[in-house]
Parts: sequence; C-alpha cells; structure tokens
Amino acid sequence: MILAQNLCFRTIPTTCIIVKHQKEPHQVNPVTQTKTKLCECFDLHKELIPYGKAWSWQKQIVKEKKTLVQRNEDCPDTLIVLQHDPVYTMGTGSSEKYLNFDIKEAPFDVYRTERGGEVTYHGPGQLVMYPIINLRNHKMDLHWYLRALEEVVIRVLSSTFSIKASRTEGFTGVWVGCDLGNQKLAAIGVRVSKWITYHGLALNVNTDLTPFSWIVPCGLRDRQVGSIKGLLQESQLSTRCGEADTSNSDDCELIDISYRSLIKEFSEVFQLEICQKAIPMSELLTENN
Repeated sequence: MILAQNLCFRTIPTTCIIVKHQKEPHQVNPVTQTKTKLCECFDLHKELIPYGKAWSWQKQIVKEKKTLVQRNEDCPDTLIVLQHDPVYTMGTGSSEKYLNFDIKEAPFDVYRTERGGEVTYHGPGQLVMYPIINLRNHKMDLHWYLRALEEVVIRVLSSTFSIKASRTEGFTGVWVGCDLGNQKLAAIGVRVSKWITYHGLALNVNTDLTPFSWIVPCGLRDRQVGSIKGLLQESQLSTRCGEADTSNSDDCELIDISYRSLIKEFSEVFQLEICQKAIPMSELLTENN
C-alpha cells in the first residue's frame, strides 16, 4: 500500500546555540557572500523519526519560508538531520517495477513523494539530511545544488574515514569505486519549489542493507549499495595521524562521528554558520489535527 500524507505540523519552540567553523577552499563554490549566513540546524541524528512526521515538518517549513520571501523578509536556511523508522519512499515519477514485492504486502510503509528519483530505503543506521534552503541566497541552479550535496558526502568520506568516493557520470549520488564493488553510499533526491529546497540526502553509516535487496535502489539494477561500516570492515582502514579513529568504533559512536563530519562539511560547502536548535521530542511527535 502506498501512503499519502496530510499531517499538520506546528512551529516548535527552540533554543539557539551558534556553532562556529573555519572555512576552507572547496571545489563546489557558492556565490560569494559579503557576510556569513546562518542556518538553523535541528539535530535529531540519534532519533528515529516517522517518515510522515518529517515530511510534514519539511513542507511546513517550506511554506513558512515562501511567506517570508513574499514579504521580502529575511529567510534563513534550515537543516534537519535525523534517522527514520524503516520505510520505502518513491519519487514523483517512480515506477513500481522497481519494487521486488507486492505493494499490497509491503514489508514496510511505502510513501510516494514529490522528490525526484526512484525508490529508496530509509532506516536505522542511516543519517538523513534535509536542507531546506533558499537557493536565492546561494546559486539558483539545481545542478549546482545536487553537485554541492554530493560534495558534502565525498568530503565526509575522505576527510573522516579515508574512503575515496566519487560521482558517477549521468547519475546523482555518491559511490565508492571498483576496488570495493562500486557501492553506492549516499542517495540524493530533492524537490525545489520557488527556489526553496526540501527532501535531501541519505548516507548509509551502519545501516542494515537487507531491505535494499527487496527493491531496485534508485532504479539501478547493476549497482550495489554499501555503508561506511561495511567499507571500514572490508578495507580494514588504519588510523592515520590527525584523523578520527573510526576503524573500531561502535555503531553509536560511528553515527556521532558521521554526524559531526556532515555538519562540518555542509557548513563549509554552503558557506553557512550552523545555529543548533533544540527540539522538545514531545512537540515533534505530537500530531496537530
């Protein structure tokens, strides 16, 4: 059964803490800014959030940002980082031929969304980033935005885990090449409405990859799916001077290390000052009818 979604989501009171970072040169360069822009970050990277709740929340934030733009008021960027309960999501034009099960007897909920791309899986051990940003403040170019998201993941894998990852021409996402089986570690699917982005990227950290075998991930039959933990175990990466010791990290620590690296690289690629915001879980998980 494919689920639609029509939940309401109310604004959540927050507390802001500024996290500063040092900028470095990077390959994907936004439009030069005269001053550093702020990005509010809702950190739920240790939490399992139902997909429907997160989807509704994103759309509410997008609606609020559109209103700010119409009023010619300041429209700060937003970043949500979380994990999901097991779920399959499909893009607006996704085909059910990429589901290896009867849709009426799906192993998990299946959501058809307005993002681009084919079917993918979200679940525990996968960090999902939802940037809800105003591309007017960066570069009004969807291709640039997709390449920038890829750049964030490529930097995380290289700088924190010594994993050499790359793009694959003609496809969106991040792969580790032939030596490790050409595995896809990060899927990207976005929606842009009046230059406000939502949906985003999913990075497999220590995800159970079994549910990916029940679909054709992203509609690519000749590509494998991998995880950071799996690659670390397979390649037996050793700690190098100045790098995080990740080869023997437990699952929770690996999630934390990956989250910190994602935030750092996101802030540098998009030239944003991250403003952490606390979220009362009771508010997040309360359905407002």
